[in-house]
Amino acid sequence: MEAIIELEKIQTNHSWSFTDYSVKDTSYITHNYYTYPAKFIPQLASRLILEHSQKGDVVIDPFMGSGTTIIESLVNERIGIGTDINEIACLVAQTKTTPILSKELVTEFLKLETELKISMNGKKDFYLTQVFEKFNFHERIDYWYKPQQKADLAILLFKILSIENQVIKDFFLVAFCQILKTCSIWLQKSIKPTRDLKKKDYEIVPTFLQQAKKMIKKNESFYKLLPKNVVENIANHRTVVCQDARKLPCETAKANLIVTSPPYVTSYEYADLHQLPLYWLGHLNELTQFRKKFIGSSHTQREIIDLHSNLATEIVNQLGNNKKGREVRNYFADMYETFREMHRVLQPKGKACIVIGNTQFQGVAIKNAEVFIEQMQMIGFQVFDIIKREIPSKMLPSTRDSNTGQFAKITEANLTLAYPTEYILIMQKL
Repeated sequence: MEAIIELEKIQTNHSWSFTDYSVKDTSYITHNYYTYPAKFIPQLASRLILEHSQKGDVVIDPFMGSGTTIIESLVNERIGIGTDINEIACLVAQTKTTPILSKELVTEFLKLETELKISMNGKKDFYLTQVFEKFNFHERIDYWYKPQQKADLAILLFKILSIENQVIKDFFLVAFCQILKTCSIWLQKSIKPTRDLKKKDYEIVPTFLQQAKKMIKKNESFYKLLPKNVVENIANHRTVVCQDARKLPCETAKANLIVTSPPYVTSYEYADLHQLPLYWLGHLNELTQFRKKFIGSSHTQREIIDLHSNLATEIVNQLGNNKKGREVRNYFADMYETFREMHRVLQPKGKACIVIGNTQFQGVAIKNAEVFIEQMQMIGFQVFDIIKREIPSKMLPSTRDSNTGQFAKITEANLTLAYPTEYILIMQKL
């Protein structure tokens, strides 16, 4: 096995931090439809795609999130394939990567706007009766929403779901999902699930219509930017599937490049952040059950575990046989299986670009990047390049409590910076 590279000694490459890009730059076309946690900026994905693939190549993101890699694959005339275990991520990614004729969107928008004005003025009780007869909303919605907000959102959802065109229906569902946090009593500037009982009440319909208008403009830009043959045959250029990263919808040795950012250890935090749309769209019954689907769940039971990395085994032994130790152990075991699947779908000499950072739990250094390199070398990858980049911003709490390992507010005691830098591991299939 190849020797592990000492990543700490690698100099930071500031050109990969993209600090000279504005929010407008990083949210161009459809990238800002939905606020998604911990996504990398499109310029990072685009640069990796341009440097390590050719037009017409197949680019895969096994942990696609909201679809950044898939969008940039389409923009750069590649074929994009993505998977995610989260239903909301798949809805968002599918919508963000689907160019829609602007005229059709505007027509449906005006129709929806008219119907909402009618239903909210004088006929609300009538529509509420229909809505609550048809839907059995999760009890946790009452925890996060005042009665008036819940009622208006319920009518809005009812109207969106009545749209016949599935693509346009999904478009407005994403707009609906995007306003759910704003219109709830979730503390607006908090990433952790915290209630603010004194939060300002937002008007549901105007907030939704404003979001939808923004998205319509972004869609038009996306539609115009894509080559005509891609717009007219989007299904042949993009595949988005809601399933496990260890089962990619791609033939063996078909892909040229993988560009992805896997979830970090204890990825249940992502589940927490998505709970509002998951509850509203009926994808979530119990949050604890939903967390079990994620990479590294401590609930996964295994007879024998070979982590295929001496470093991973050492880290797990340091943590001990407790919940945190099981989470990290299962995380590395799951990631090894994911790397095997990446190896299967890649062509010989194909590359996997993994964006990952290291962290620390209870005084134990969790060297994700080093473990990943070791595991991938065991499978049949070699190091092509390693890039160390600063993280100017990522929508996740930036600190962890050094005792518990949980994300925490920056004002709390015993804190350490979670991901000040991260690595782009560029691994090549032998």
